[in-house]
Amino acid sequence: MKLITAIIKPSRLEDVRQALSGLGVQGMTVTEVKGFGRQKGHTELYRGAEYVVDFLPKTRIEVAVAADMAERAIETILQSARTGKIGDGKIFVYDLEQVVRIRTGETGASAL
Repeated sequence: MKLITAIIKPSRLEDVRQALSGLGVQGMTVTEVKGFGRQKGHTELYRGAEYVVDFLPKTRIEVAVAADMAERAIETILQSARTGKIGDGKIFVYDLEQVVRIRTGETGASAL
């Protein structure tokens, strides 16, 4: 099993959700986060005062999938989150040792 964490632009969340649902991914966790990479933030004006915005709004998606489905899920996220502009985000993939569904006590892939 794999845990896929994707940091994407907030505007791409619905496209990614629909694409992963179409692939058969049954659940995901979404968190609003802030961060920066190569964008390095930007400068804005507010009521005549200039200030630096270091951290930009991003969306973090976490999806647990079976190992044989991981590559398809990664490719689906790539295709649906990509805009071709700086700040599209990153995908991190982790090995998932164990999953337990709290309600039923199911473990492993059946708990996904």
